Amino acid sequence: MSMKLYSYYRSSAAYRVRIALNHKQLAYDLIPISLVKGEQFQPAYTKTNPEARVPLLEDGQHNISQSLAIMEYLDERYPDNPLLPKDIYQRAWIRSFADAIACDIHPLNNLEPYKYLVDVLGQDDAHRKQWYHHWLKRGFDALEQKILTTPVKGKLCLGDTLTMADMCLIPQIFNALRFEFDMSTYPHLMAIYDHAVTLEPVINAMPENQPDAPA
Repeated sequence: MSMKLYSYYRSSAAYRVRIALNHKQLAYDLIPISLVKGEQFQPAYTKTNPEARVPLLEDGQHNISQSLAIMEYLDERYPDNPLLPKDIYQRAWIRSFADAIACDIHPLNNLEPYKYLVDVLGQDDAHRKQWYHHWLKRGFDALEQKILTTPVKGKLCLGDTLTMADMCLIPQIFNALRFEFDMSTYPHLMAIYDHAVTLEPVINAMPENQPDAPA
């Protein structure tokens, strides 16, 4: 029985996990959950995932939420095509890079804070974009310097093989470009992105290639 991934095509966190599953060549059934329609709040879903977010991975009797936890689980449960290298420092570096995105940048630009700015605080589109760009700049400024410290130089964050670091970076850059953020001052990050989007595990995980993407 294949795994099930509850996903939304444009969710950065779900995008990360789709790349991870594809990289590991693991079969899974994708179950779309529309965040725009509020399907994440339906009782049938919150009974399984009270956080009311995506992604959620169902593997047999086990349900795992939170993208980083899911990727760590996949690496421990299915060790082929690892997401983390064996070297302890390299593992720590990748986790640090991934956390900088998943914990510092992404939460401030997620759908719910974005809606709160408009619906509760009454901010217009210009101020909402200013908020979004401010936190992107702060995060990407640091990551552009951090990537220079990679323990293994290559075409991706660590050498030439996809890792958790790339799986967090790719969706974040996708979102930045979608919201018209200028990435021209981050040549090292963009070089990684431009190479990564030519790789099959990434192509198959792209938002536009998901079954719930608009036609």
